[in-house]
Amino acid sequence: MQPSLEQEINRLHSRMCAALADPKRILILYTLVNGPMCVREIRESLRVPQPTVSRHLKTLRERGLVEANRDAQSVYYSLTDGRVIQALDILREVLADLLETQSNLAQSVSSMVASDSAS
Repeated sequence: MQPSLEQEINRLHSRMCAALADPKRILILYTLVNGPMCVREIRESLRVPQPTVSRHLKTLRERGLVEANRDAQSVYYSLTDGRVIQALDILREVLADLLETQSNLAQSVSSMVASDSAS
């Protein structure tokens, strides 16, 4: 792969991950999974201030994760690609597995400490 192409792919990958780094943005994406919504609907659904929703939507739009379509007085936002939800779901599965592993490790350590104390 050409160095400039690899750098561009890495830059795009980094920007996409940065867009997904904020929990509110992830919640917005999940909120849009059932179809287009306007800022007011997103705000009401998430109980987040309107400026916060608008700021996060701007970031998601700039990164190509959502698109905006005007309908008379309102702007409706929708996912540009549903696969982003699949990717987020896979990440949640990985995180759940990691948490389970950590929990099992903590229980093992706790049991070892308890048995050492009993001796």
